[in-house]
Amino acid sequence: MFDPREKIALFIDGANLYSAARSLGFDIDYKRLLAVFGRKGYLLRAYYYTALAEDQEFSTLRPLIDWLDYNGYSVVTKPLKEFYDQNGRRKVKGNMDIELVIDAMEVSDQVDHIVLFSGDGDFRRLAEALQRKGKKVSVVSTLQTQPPMIADDLRRQSDHFIELAELQAEIGRDPSERTPRPDRAERIERAERDRPSEERVLPSNA
Repeated sequence: MFDPREKIALFIDGANLYSAARSLGFDIDYKRLLAVFGRKGYLLRAYYYTALAEDQEFSTLRPLIDWLDYNGYSVVTKPLKEFYDQNGRRKVKGNMDIELVIDAMEVSDQVDHIVLFSGDGDFRRLAEALQRKGKKVSVVSTLQTQPPMIADDLRRQSDHFIELAELQAEIGRDPSERTPRPDRAERIERAERDRPSEERVLPSNA
């Protein structure tokens, strides 16, 4: 499935991967994930995509985003959009598909193998387009939930399907460990505020 001579890029649909892992009963250890795929070839980039509510600056998701940004991931975020449906019910929308697709097509000339962490069937056309450019496409999701988290047409289109449940031993977080703590995120924020503005490293925005 992997050739150690390959240049690899990871594209992580954050919400989709989170849902798949939680459905399987474990949490992702993103440090281990990076190390595992770094051993499979030359890992050029690892992108993580998620949408954030404007009032989530200090939410439980923010420490994870900060940690990823400081530990080898290229984080791409955008604000959730709020709207009301025809029945007056409040809805939120935070689809990151277009950002992921654009980045994957732009980086494709620099890599041999793209690993997509998502089961969203909308990415089937992306996989097809990358394959036409001579790139190998692997998809990480799961068939072991009811219903399966992987769209059948995406699984069939990919060159390789990687069952997320089979990666649990390698990339699962130890149950005794916690998600990056808010106090750590606060220290990072404080350090950023104190650093001269021209030296600040901020997450990428879509």
